[in-house]
Amino acid sequence: MIHKGAKHTLLERPWFIVVALAGLIGGAVLITSFIRATDTTLSLCSTAKTTAQSIAEYTATPIQLQSIVHYATSRTVPQQTFAEISISLEVLKDRLPCNFLVFGLGRDSLMWASLNPGGTTVFMEEDPEWIQAVLKDAPSLRAHHVQYRTQLSQADHLLATYRSEPKCLPANAFPIRDNEKCPLALTSLPDEFYDTEWDLIMVDAPKGYFATAPGRMAAIFSSAVMARNRKGAGTTHVFLHDVDRKVEKAYANEFLCKKYRVKSAGRLWHFEIPNAANMSDQPGDRFC
Repeated sequence: MIHKGAKHTLLERPWFIVVALAGLIGGAVLITSFIRATDTTLSLCSTAKTTAQSIAEYTATPIQLQSIVHYATSRTVPQQTFAEISISLEVLKDRLPCNFLVFGLGRDSLMWASLNPGGTTVFMEEDPEWIQAVLKDAPSLRAHHVQYRTQLSQADHLLATYRSEPKCLPANAFPIRDNEKCPLALTSLPDEFYDTEWDLIMVDAPKGYFATAPGRMAAIFSSAVMARNRKGAGTTHVFLHDVDRKVEKAYANEFLCKKYRVKSAGRLWHFEIPNAANMSDQPGDRFC
């Protein structure tokens, strides 16, 4: 996720990547029109006619139109690569409209919201000034401020000792809303965070490149806990960015589990996590 600061300024990319990204969003608009043509019992000719009518009648959402114009007219593009974005897009195409939780707010947030038309896309961000800056240009985005209880410098210690706290164990960590005893649990967040069953979770924040930064330990842990406690049908898709870094990789292997990793591209890993009732051969004190 892109934030202000010298090390993480928005990247300047060649013009053809900007055009490709605009095309990606434009393609998503067209894809949603196909998804709305659901009458599969008609004949081939009738189905083709229905699909053509659906495309002609489909109206892009305002946020999709805003997103297309933004990325088509700007050389500032998301930090994730086209290949990384495409992994998430494939799942969104299959699950939309869905509940999509994104850790981090940035110039790519407008893109993520536009790729989930009719769904709920919510962003969690630790920097209140950055929230104001982004929402000034994209006021339709839904963003909440998060206060983390961890620092990156604690990552190794927390990973080595979390099993000594019973409330951090898989069977006891949920609900995380009031789990103050586990330092990796995200507490005191808006009700929407806890009350929504998230279909997709993108972990691309908070900052994790200096010692006093929050690090992504709690976001990864809490994503794993929420996925395991899913009540609805299906699995939870978790996408973790910056897996080239030590902490992200270690926490992914500990809580999201190698056996649930289904795809990868560049610095992004994609996990498909079943709920606890559909897990097997798993020790009671470990996530993996």
